[in-house]
Amino acid sequence: MSFLFGETAKADRRPTKTAEIKALRPEAAVADKDRYSELMARRPALLDEKLKLHARIIDEFNLALLEKLSADELRREVQAYVANYMRAERISLNQKELQEFTGEVLAEMIGFGPIEPLLKDPTVSDILINTHNLCFVERFGKLERANVRFKDEAHLLRIINKIVSGVGRRVDESSPMVDARLPDGSRVNVAIRPVSIDGPLMSIRKFAERPYNVGRLIEVGTLCPAMGELLNAAVRGRTSLMISGGTGTGKTTLLNALSRFIPDEERLITIEDAAELQLQQLHVGRLETRPPNMEGRGEIRQRDLVKNALRMRPDRIIIGECRGEEAFDMLQAMNTGHEGSMTTIHANSPRDALKRLEQMVAMAAMGLPVASIRSQIASAITLIVQLQRLPDGRRRLIGIDEISGMEGEVIQMHEIFRFVKERTDANGHIVGHFAATGVRPQFLRDLLPYGIELPPSYFEPDRRL
Repeated sequence: MSFLFGETAKADRRPTKTAEIKALRPEAAVADKDRYSELMARRPALLDEKLKLHARIIDEFNLALLEKLSADELRREVQAYVANYMRAERISLNQKELQEFTGEVLAEMIGFGPIEPLLKDPTVSDILINTHNLCFVERFGKLERANVRFKDEAHLLRIINKIVSGVGRRVDESSPMVDARLPDGSRVNVAIRPVSIDGPLMSIRKFAERPYNVGRLIEVGTLCPAMGELLNAAVRGRTSLMISGGTGTGKTTLLNALSRFIPDEERLITIEDAAELQLQQLHVGRLETRPPNMEGRGEIRQRDLVKNALRMRPDRIIIGECRGEEAFDMLQAMNTGHEGSMTTIHANSPRDALKRLEQMVAMAAMGLPVASIRSQIASAITLIVQLQRLPDGRRRLIGIDEISGMEGEVIQMHEIFRFVKERTDANGHIVGHFAATGVRPQFLRDLLPYGIELPPSYFEPDRRL
């Protein structure tokens, strides 16, 4: 007996086979990621039918019983309803198409509509929606157009509002830009009219189901074993570091990987605009910023969270991205007993990272002499790890630099490891190798009390790693 829908669904209802139910599970969408989109491309009229059917289901749905159903029971009810609807409307679908269509109706009801298959696709790292007519994805570092479409702008806005409202955010004409996250932690940025002239823009940076560790990063060639051991030693030895790189270079991925080297007995506080760090330790406190409400009140900035974190007895503070006045408070924390703290910054080189950090501190500490700002930076941060996304789409750790102190008013740095580009092969891939510069890091002596030593051979000049 159907208890979710009205008598119309009950009259024609047929039992659903177990195999059909299994085919609607997320694993099926992963195995054949674009099959629904291909179906929609072959039969565009089904997009309208899906939206009409969704509205009709919502009208007839017994919402009071929704939370009592298992996922399989919900799928079974929806598939029976869809089959009845298709017969009544004289729309011919084979069994496979019916399963695919039912899955999309479910995605409209409890998921995120046309982008649901992309969210389930493990090969997609970014989803980029340029108005309701155009969608791109990034796979293996390369952008490609996705066969996904929305009925109209209102359809896309409905999906956007479902996403942002899920984390207590809002997006409208008075607040047309928003950062949010999906339930799985994927990072979302949205811009709508009037700032987005042609219609809504949405970018989704997907959350890795299997977080990268340093071992996996070595396997995919992001860094070499010697670099991994140096960073392992630095984190365990409470060496403060900053990860620098452009957009999409893997800064947060590396930060997550390095955080695994932090001992479990330490208390960590993370601070982010949109929470996406995946720390594996038990003793972690997560803080997230909050935008102002409709009256322009209630905003909580990263700087406020850094100040509050200092009252929470942290051993280390990890800032997802340093982008403003909080840089000043971060440096104060690193210089007052919170060694080993980490953050990321948008910059194309270690020297650019220092310049950006200097500008951020100056924003918060007006009137503080440049020499004093640079001195604080030099004493707070020891390592700058530089990432780059190469033209072939691959991400590489192209350098590890150590800040060695001040000479006059200039921060002194020296490079420890670098990535040397050699050539481009026939497939367009950058061929190169990692190499030591011959400089032995000064901070290694600070690791000795922790019982950490690295072989001198790692730092032999021009050694290929």
